[in-house]
Amino acid sequence: MAKKVVVKINEITRKHNISLRELSRLSDVRHAALSELQSGKRESINFNHIERIAEAMEIEDIREIIDLVDEVEQE
Repeated sequence: MAKKVVVKINEITRKHNISLRELSRLSDVRHAALSELQSGKRESINFNHIERIAEAMEIEDIREIIDLVDEVEQE
């Protein structure tokens, strides 16, 4: 079965009780980029963005940000 890497933007914003715009401001990642990651429309992941999100939210475990799932789970 095909696998897909997903960025768990919804979980991050929910856990920290912030908006996508606030996450963008705190992490210095464009709102549009976060929105595309959130919706699954972005095909590639910029690891610099992951690092900035982790720093801004004080996340130590990358599994809180990204996950590997079966392709069918996202459809």
